[in-house]
Amino acid sequence: MSIFGRMCLLGNRVLAKRNLEICAKYISNNTINEALWNKFCITTNESTTCDPYFMANNITEIQGIPGVASGVLLDNLWSAYSQKGSIIERNQTSSVAGEGQKTYSQHYVLTDIMTYFTMLVGIYFPSVTGIMAGSNRSGDLKDAQKSIPFGTILAIATTSFIYLSCVVLFGACIEGALLRDKFGEAVSGQLVIGTLAWPSPWVIVIGSFFSTCGAGLQSLTGAPRLLQAIARDGIVPFLQVFGHGKANGEPTWALLLTAGICEIGILIASLDSVAPILSMFFLMCYMFVNLACALQTLLRTPNWRPRFKYYHWTLSFVGMSLCLALMFICSWYYALVAMLIAGCIYKYIEYRGAEKEWGDGIRGLSLNAARYALLRVEHGATHTKNWRPQILVLVNLDSEQNVKHPRLLSLTTQLKAGKGLTIVGSVLQGTFLDKHVEAQKGEENIKALMTTEKTKGFCQLVVSPSVRDGISHLIQSAGLGAMKHNTVLMAWPHSWKQPTDPYSWKTFVDTVRDATSAQQALLVAKNIDSFPTSQERFADGNIDIWWIVHDGGMLMLLPFLLRQHKVWRKCRMRIFTVAQMDDNSIQMKKDLQMFLYHLRLDAEVEVVEMFENDISAFTYEKTLMMEQRSQMLKQMQLSKNEREREVSCCNLHFCF
Repeated sequence: MSIFGRMCLLGNRVLAKRNLEICAKYISNNTINEALWNKFCITTNESTTCDPYFMANNITEIQGIPGVASGVLLDNLWSAYSQKGSIIERNQTSSVAGEGQKTYSQHYVLTDIMTYFTMLVGIYFPSVTGIMAGSNRSGDLKDAQKSIPFGTILAIATTSFIYLSCVVLFGACIEGALLRDKFGEAVSGQLVIGTLAWPSPWVIVIGSFFSTCGAGLQSLTGAPRLLQAIARDGIVPFLQVFGHGKANGEPTWALLLTAGICEIGILIASLDSVAPILSMFFLMCYMFVNLACALQTLLRTPNWRPRFKYYHWTLSFVGMSLCLALMFICSWYYALVAMLIAGCIYKYIEYRGAEKEWGDGIRGLSLNAARYALLRVEHGATHTKNWRPQILVLVNLDSEQNVKHPRLLSLTTQLKAGKGLTIVGSVLQGTFLDKHVEAQKGEENIKALMTTEKTKGFCQLVVSPSVRDGISHLIQSAGLGAMKHNTVLMAWPHSWKQPTDPYSWKTFVDTVRDATSAQQALLVAKNIDSFPTSQERFADGNIDIWWIVHDGGMLMLLPFLLRQHKVWRKCRMRIFTVAQMDDNSIQMKKDLQMFLYHLRLDAEVEVVEMFENDISAFTYEKTLMMEQRSQMLKQMQLSKNEREREVSCCNLHFCF
């Protein structure tokens, strides 16, 4: 202790012991220490200029490792963060303030990085990882369910005790200024722990070398096997090449990839730069492990049966929260980048990855959320403001179980600006025992067409002895709970009478009657095969609505939804209505424009005058109902908001 670990101070500043053997300004009463004076003094033309701080302060030599009895623990309890390039000082030593420290700062011990709590956490955290080492070698354990919990907890307790003891003992034995001296310049580059080691400092050097090699080899054996298992599961398709190896199962390709990643970390040549990145990887791994355990418990998954009897989901939730907090504490920008990368990997796995027997925790969460949402919306009528078309699309299949009119799904896709439910239904005539293969093929073909047309929804195919009964069953029972259709979309029949079935027209008429009985809106698309695909774009054109019979806002809603799609976005809406020759066409046009204004629809209005014989009594009565209602609202002297509410309610009433 008398030879090693002694520090030289100028005032309260720690000097670097480079070519400085004697820690004093004077060797004897009349002899100066030239090595020290040459550092802080400059001689030119027989004149000498010295650093004012050097001249004003004395040189003292202290013990860098004074021991527990010195009481340095109380001094080291408090934080001492610093900026990059600042001089390390011993606060317990007095000094006289002076100038010139920037000129002669190279002779002091300087900090090489800026230190603060979050940065130090990121650097230190990788040293306390490795708790998953036992789990990574679970395949080599005789009883993994028993050995992993017991061994992991015992290992964590042992290492935690050792690490905490080292921190406390270092703070109790070593000067704070020496602890902040990263490269040991104050003690001629000696290892602080090596100074305390017995019988030689080489014990620490050799031990650290083998410990580092052991940790590296442990990673080089565990990580490739884990990567090989992921590749063999097909979770990430582009990693499948790393699932191959030697005949004995050694993960050769995965080992090469792991070694390459390690080499990149070595070439960076800065532990302070690599450590925060490692912290992100470890913390994210632990966070998702805790999240998976908490989700499996909260969702009450039947196959989730942890054997550890002291487990509770709150422990996993707290662990996940701590990991997430530490990620942002260490480096918020690294945390955001890491979470973005993890999100991209998850979406890639969701899009391209394979489903395995252990399932997907997020899918279980989605199913639970869907069940909860369905139960919430089960009770209560739909408010007018929340009404949107929930469409049941009735399609026909040919002899090859392909959809006869695929453009019907194109129309459905272009109407989906309302973000409602879509169910594509079809009926296969026969019995399920005889037609189950054809039914499965037809359902697959419908789903493939939905994917091609980008129709987001569900497919429901029914096998029934009668097509008419099957369609009736679909109209009655399609959907689940409150997520049921309120609109039926079908194609206009190609011919009313077919040679094989002269009463084929009756199926169409009965479908119309069933939709009416179910109080559902009915959309019949004529000449559907001439309808544009979702890839076409109209640079100009009109969407014409012939409002012959006033059926409320449904006829207005359909072109509005079409215009939200890219195909129809540049088209204009034109609304045509009818009037007799002796009617006030100008006033009718103004009323209709006001009606559209209240509905917040942008459309041109045209009133077509026709002779009375050309307009049926029913059509004329329904067309003029709007004008009569407008006059009645004016006579009631309602406010503007009340009139708008009345118009809105009337509008939805006729949607059905």
